[in-house]
Amino acid sequence: MGSSSHNFKRWFRGADGSQAKAAESSQPASRTSRRCIGLSEFMRDLRSTDDKKLCVLDLGPTSPANISFLTELGVRVYNEDILREAQDPNYQTKQEDGSLLPDPVKFFAENMNYPAEQFDAVLFWDVADYLPEPLVKPLVEKLQTMLKPKGNLLAFFHTKDAGPESLNSRHHIVQNDTLELEPRPGFPLQRIFNNRHIENLFKDFASRKFFLGRDNIREVLMVR
Repeated sequence: MGSSSHNFKRWFRGADGSQAKAAESSQPASRTSRRCIGLSEFMRDLRSTDDKKLCVLDLGPTSPANISFLTELGVRVYNEDILREAQDPNYQTKQEDGSLLPDPVKFFAENMNYPAEQFDAVLFWDVADYLPEPLVKPLVEKLQTMLKPKGNLLAFFHTKDAGPESLNSRHHIVQNDTLELEPRPGFPLQRIFNNRHIENLFKDFASRKFFLGRDNIREVLMVR
């Protein structure tokens, strides 16, 4: 995997909003809409000034809607489809029971290689619920170093296992407080975090604010 092409896929600096909207026009019929208080709080302070462009890291699959929405705010958007990358067999190692799991050393040697305090905010989405266990804690630790002081991180967590309905989703930003969710098969739910687990995982962040949605999703806004 060449570094130049890989960087191009994950960095959408100054992406053209009209092109992004055109690519998004053929949206799947399976999308559902949800109001998101956590997103509204996240967006409240996400405004660039004339002399400073904010940088946001989106950890979901590429969404032209997100690129368009954020770049129109004057934000630089970086993208890492962390769940897809974690499935790459080049990072897998065989466990004692014969199962395959990603090796965090191999994985982070080629992924998430950003300078310290690169980002003003991170859209973590529901990655922690679906990411293989060996990568969860190291990812959170890396995100803490990559966030600027007082930087925001928005994460979603399932409050219960709803079986087939607990699909991973591609999150498309429609408005400051509205998302469209597009089901994304192939990523089974790995775990359910309770409040204590979340607080422990993000214990080094300065604050955590919880919002419970009607759809069994807990929204958490973290501040470094």
